[in-house]
Amino acid sequence: MRRNLLGLWGVLAAALFFTTGCPPTYPKCSSDDHCKEHNEVCVQGQCQECATDANCKPGFVCSANKCVPKPECDSNTRCPGGKKCQSGKCVAERPEGTCDSDSDCPSGQGCKAGRCATREVEPTNTCALSAVRFEFNESRLTGDAQNALSNLADCIKKNGWKMRIEGHADERGTEEYNLQLSNRRAASVKAYLVNLGVSDKVLETVGYGENRPAVDGHDEAAWAANRRVEFVKR
Repeated sequence: MRRNLLGLWGVLAAALFFTTGCPPTYPKCSSDDHCKEHNEVCVQGQCQECATDANCKPGFVCSANKCVPKPECDSNTRCPGGKKCQSGKCVAERPEGTCDSDSDCPSGQGCKAGRCATREVEPTNTCALSAVRFEFNESRLTGDAQNALSNLADCIKKNGWKMRIEGHADERGTEEYNLQLSNRRAASVKAYLVNLGVSDKVLETVGYGENRPAVDGHDEAAWAANRRVEFVKR
């Protein structure tokens, strides 16, 4: 009788082992418990930063399983008073051709006396390695950035420079998201320079996220200054 009981326990133990098996190796998962160590949740067998907005801290939403700053709007219907939704923000409609700043004008134009006009490019004999700026949560190049990069491309080709393109982000958002955003900004600048004829072999990119701010501060002026790509000759 005792031998039969021991044999039965052995069969049950073996069945339990083959049923449960070993826990999956990160980032694979079968439950949220397998992702807790990394402060993540299990989404379709993979540990991810979030599955729903509830997994993100206040002021953030879940997008493509990443916590990103919550936009003010996602369509024009979300904006009051006839405003329109632009890059996640509600902005006032303006008569066509009018502007408050260069960012309101099409590429190649600037804001002059409240109207968009063809930008007058002043001749220059210097090759300044000035930073280019980005809009909030954007890696797309503004018209000002494109003009600066056109001049930089000529300087790189003329002088045979090798360049390191360093991407940065402001402090809003998670550290992981800002690192990815800074890498996308650096990649966007590199792609534009290559399109202008610069060899990709002389360009390398790196993203520093929010870790190297140009300006210390927690307001829009500081954030705007820190959303940038800088250039270092190698």
